[in-house]
Amino acid sequence: MKQSIALVTGGYSGESVISYKSAATIYQHLDKEQFDVYVIDINPEGWFYVRDGQRIATVDKNDFSVILDSKQVTFDAVFIGLHGTPGEDGKLQGYFDMLHIPYTSCNAATSALTFNKRYTVAVAALAGIPVAPSVHLFAHTPYNAAEILQQLKLPVFVKPNNGGSSIGMSKVKVAEELQPAIEKAFAEDEQVLVEQMISGREFSVGVFKTGGNIQVLPITEVEAKNDFFDFEAKYHGASTETTPAQMPATWQEQIEATAKNIYAVCNCSGVVRIDFIYDEAAGKPYMLEINTVPGQSEASIIPQQVRAKGWNLQDFYTALLQEALAKH
Repeated sequence: MKQSIALVTGGYSGESVISYKSAATIYQHLDKEQFDVYVIDINPEGWFYVRDGQRIATVDKNDFSVILDSKQVTFDAVFIGLHGTPGEDGKLQGYFDMLHIPYTSCNAATSALTFNKRYTVAVAALAGIPVAPSVHLFAHTPYNAAEILQQLKLPVFVKPNNGGSSIGMSKVKVAEELQPAIEKAFAEDEQVLVEQMISGREFSVGVFKTGGNIQVLPITEVEAKNDFFDFEAKYHGASTETTPAQMPATWQEQIEATAKNIYAVCNCSGVVRIDFIYDEAAGKPYMLEINTVPGQSEASIIPQQVRAKGWNLQDFYTALLQEALAKH
């Protein structure tokens, strides 16, 4: 008997365009011999079961089911391929928890925490993980740009505190640029993070759990052709990604150990992508952020890393689903 899997995509934010690309890859590589896969598109117009791009049925939110050919279809597990809200910030996770439906991502608390960049680095810092100095701003609280620069050294990055696709992000090199950069970020979010730049090479690492064991995928080095790894670099090819990254063995050991530690400290589940800057002068990796629903389009970092490990995506996605199903 095949298990029924809901592949959730779409979303309520600008990241939905990435969600659809991720879902296309996931759908293509899910094992149809083992699973009946139903694509569920969650968007501002409603929740729909879609097939070949057509809306076939509306989801009953009372129990997350659909009626097809006069029969009710329920789901054994959910594969979350939805970036941004409500799939990456804990809202859907809390909903599925109440319905006792297992899913492939982090739980509601971890998803909500890691979606907030500032709270994530605060928790990591408490665990002794190196993070960049930063200032957290709220739309409802007055701030003074000059005072921020008394606490942080230029250059700084200014970014919306929530979300993972680098929309609204700026690199500020001179004091006069700080105020406009903050306003740009506030246009995307009610919270803004101003973070001191750590100089060094940028690495991204996929971490997941299978059979109860935390595993690290081959590390990717990211070199932005733009001034930094912004939305253009991330999604429109304005970056060079090398997998596996070429680096000293000591760096690799440090990054892998730190990534496993972060995964454990934040109580992650499923596959997450953790971004680091390696500060050669300090001799250690600094954690930038955690993406709990990392991109899965063919060109995305996680699929690159899975292939570099010598695996195929079908086996990888099956392992993620089996880990989710084993919890119930």
